[in-house]
Amino acid sequence: MFRSAFAFLCLTFSMASSDLHAQPARAASSTPPAATQIPFEVRSPQGSRIDEYYWLRDDDPKAKRPEILEYLNAEKAYTEACMAPLRPLKARLLAEMQARIKPDDSTAPYYDNGYWYWRRFDPGAEYPVYARRRGSNAAMAADAVEEILLDVPNLAAGKSFYRIGGYAVSPDNRWLAFVEDTQGRRINTLRLRDLQTGEFLPETIPGVLEALAWAADSRTLFYIRQDPQTLQSGPVYRHVLGTDPDRDLLVYDEQDKSLFTRVRRSASRENVMILVTGFDTTETLVIPSGDPQAAPRVVLPRREGVRSYADHLNGRWVIRTNDAARNFRLVEAGADPADHSKWKDLVAHRATAAVDDFALFNGAIAVQERVDGNPRLRVLPWGPSPARPTELTAPADEPAYAMELDDNPDPAAAYVRYTYASMVTPTTVFDIDPKSGERFERKVEEVPTYDRSKYRSERLWAPSRDGKRIPVSIVYRADRFRRDGTAPLLLTGYGAYGYSYDPYLHRNAVSLLDRGFAFAIAHVRGGAELGQDWYEDGRLLHKKNTFNDFVDVTDFLVRERYAARDKVFAQGGSAGGLLMGVVANEAGDRYRGIALDVPFVDAVTTMLDETIPLTANEWTQWGDPRQPGFYQYMLSYSPYDNIGRKPYPAILVSTGLWDSQVQYFEPAKYVARLRARKTDGNPLLFNINLEAGHSGRSGRFAALEERALQYTFFLSLVGITE
Repeated sequence: MFRSAFAFLCLTFSMASSDLHAQPARAASSTPPAATQIPFEVRSPQGSRIDEYYWLRDDDPKAKRPEILEYLNAEKAYTEACMAPLRPLKARLLAEMQARIKPDDSTAPYYDNGYWYWRRFDPGAEYPVYARRRGSNAAMAADAVEEILLDVPNLAAGKSFYRIGGYAVSPDNRWLAFVEDTQGRRINTLRLRDLQTGEFLPETIPGVLEALAWAADSRTLFYIRQDPQTLQSGPVYRHVLGTDPDRDLLVYDEQDKSLFTRVRRSASRENVMILVTGFDTTETLVIPSGDPQAAPRVVLPRREGVRSYADHLNGRWVIRTNDAARNFRLVEAGADPADHSKWKDLVAHRATAAVDDFALFNGAIAVQERVDGNPRLRVLPWGPSPARPTELTAPADEPAYAMELDDNPDPAAAYVRYTYASMVTPTTVFDIDPKSGERFERKVEEVPTYDRSKYRSERLWAPSRDGKRIPVSIVYRADRFRRDGTAPLLLTGYGAYGYSYDPYLHRNAVSLLDRGFAFAIAHVRGGAELGQDWYEDGRLLHKKNTFNDFVDVTDFLVRERYAARDKVFAQGGSAGGLLMGVVANEAGDRYRGIALDVPFVDAVTTMLDETIPLTANEWTQWGDPRQPGFYQYMLSYSPYDNIGRKPYPAILVSTGLWDSQVQYFEPAKYVARLRARKTDGNPLLFNINLEAGHSGRSGRFAALEERALQYTFFLSLVGITE
């Protein structure tokens, strides 16, 4: 269902062009694929719309219709042909990126229930080996031998995609439960292994989510079966080792399909917790770990507009809640966490600081906060035997950085584990001794060929059109960058779900910095970098603030001479791809090129269809277009619905055929309609991976291919070919 010339000499980018958008030089036969238009009526309570590319949708989880694959393969071939003249540049970028990965890297071991766990890569391996050693809560035993939990290179052998989604070791340390994805669509299979014998158990359970929780008997495992259509949530089941999975018993089935369900053990190990979460409400149920046959009991009932996240240790509940606390507070409860009369503030609500996370220890609580755009970590004395009389604060000495709690599964651990990074500082793993206050550097991410001293980062504040201050993190190489309005810039952003896009070292972007680029993050509304108000002001009927903020940051960086007006590039993925799609429609003349990765671009049609994964879960983020107010508002910005007959910048769109979060047909339709309507001669390329999902390829080296392609695309547009 497409018209294409396969024997074309594809467009090449004019390196000498000084226009705002480089004009491509076309060979006579360089016609890109043109998808056939078949009008389809998309109906809704608010009226109908015509979608001429709806035929590109196929929900079959195992195969797509031949005419769809034919079109997608044509797009893939067109992109490969267009980029063929730039293969030397891509190969060089790929080699640089690969060289920044330590061939035999490993993670810092963390403690849990008598063992230290870590992952290590053998030299050149795409996948890690999961391992452990015995030890105390302070250190590994000197005579302990390495035990292999999972040899992922062996498990992945012969597969085009492989990913371990999650795993859990039984309380007696004998049994390993893990889930694996061999397609990229997050359709996982649960498997079990005897760590004493090394044998894999015969029972397997397909179609499960990543979260797993063992009961105290080390025989009973709680897991979640995926809804076969929406994939993102589902009912909780109980499996007993050695039994037929078909006879597993249903434990809990959440009826509100707009909510997510997951399971985990409490810090005390006394409870298996069923967590029902949404963007506007939560509920917590528990099953005694020592009585896995018991029915789940609600301990924190749901209330509209209230989100509470609880954990249990030493007979007490600790709850991070927004109940009477816009930016969240941390409270301690008694045996009944629903009894608010017994709540006592551990960290009171503050308008100037948000409580983002916490971890419980014997004698201390680690609290992750956010103040003025940056994270902060404090360790507070707590419990019947506090570790020390005063609190500790983890130090930070850079203007913009990332800091977060890391692996802290066991409250008996001797240290609080956290990570620190910035746009120039590789991720560093630290332990804090809650008793002495000493801080220990456990591991610095090794980035071969990278010299931190050559790079500088800044925190800037851009004014928005409605009077807000937008945080901006920027990095550049000091001897290659000049703040004189001549430098190329790559600007990225996200702005959704209240997720904070913290500034860490983007190893791949160093290849741009070394060629004179600046790289910046626009911390736009919709994220929570400045607390919950920043998040609320960028969702639902305030969503356009996200898009306006990004454009305002762009204008600010050009005005302040961090970037040349005609050398600004933009990139965003998933919800950040929505941001890119809107920016391309509304302010495309400000950008030399835009990359949309796995982009959510058909907002109205997707949010009208409850059969699409994540739709019902995300009505509280974007709005429910079955309601007239939301329908009109979303329709006014939805990228696919607002593609105009006008010039666009150079655009590269990337996706994976098996993406379960943003379906492949959204970017496919977007590219088809944009091809048919845009009036410029700038490149429009569609890079589709037919063997991957939302996160791209699974190997650590193979995953670099797509970023190398994207940076090749950007660099070629400003005439950089080496």
